[in-house]
Amino acid sequence: MRVILILVIGYGILVLLAYSCQDRLTYFPSRFSLSETDRLAGRLGLKRWPSEAAEYRGLISQTDNFTPNGTVVVFHGNAGSAMDRVYYVHALKRLGYRVILAEYPGYGGRTGKFGESSFVADANRTLQLALKEFGRPLFVWGESLGCGVAAGAVARSGIPIDGVVLLTPWDTLPNVAHAHYRILPTKWLVRDQYDNIANLKVYQGPVAVVMAGRDEIIPNRLTLNLYDALDEPKRVWVFEQAGHNSWPADPMRVWWEEIMKWIRIQCSSKSLPGQPQK
Repeated sequence: MRVILILVIGYGILVLLAYSCQDRLTYFPSRFSLSETDRLAGRLGLKRWPSEAAEYRGLISQTDNFTPNGTVVVFHGNAGSAMDRVYYVHALKRLGYRVILAEYPGYGGRTGKFGESSFVADANRTLQLALKEFGRPLFVWGESLGCGVAAGAVARSGIPIDGVVLLTPWDTLPNVAHAHYRILPTKWLVRDQYDNIANLKVYQGPVAVVMAGRDEIIPNRLTLNLYDALDEPKRVWVFEQAGHNSWPADPMRVWWEEIMKWIRIQCSSKSLPGQPQK
């Protein structure tokens, strides 16, 4: 009985630690001052957006020498900052798009709280500002954690999104946690749900899903669970030999163009692409 009691107490402590430390297990931000943000962004050919410090919520590509085909708002993964995702600018600007690398509260040069509620509300505001300033077409791109943020924002924004790209997404975050911590009651422990299936049920526009065939972080079955639940139009790209962080980010790879071309074709076939359901 004493051994059983010790095991129960130990398990209870483990569960309590997991619950209290889950933000540290989910979010891994890099932090910069605003002045450092401006300096680093300038080196990369980017600038803070919007320019006012109080409204700053990401980095934007320069489009002085061409008229963009549209705006792509990128929500990045859980580590680092928007500064680390300049490969999206290199790839998508080459295809004629304005790119906004959205930054999360508490990341980069921004203040704020971690968590789904905070991130999704902030992303919602980012999409509203992007639409107001640049108009349509407006596309949303999520990478890993950013898939959850993007799907949540699309569900709640109430604005027309012309296409969504999800790179290494999942169905729900508790399912991801369960895949890694089977000993824990993750269904009840995980505060941030990031239920991509439920959130994308309200979206009628095209969704492109990109899966890493050897993803060691997001099991393929969870990505396929989401894909199977999506309504048409949808399409999946699979990088068979890629891991979660080793997919081909080279901006000259043809898949970038394939995805954006596919999305634009789907949009052209609809009179009101991306309108949320009423």
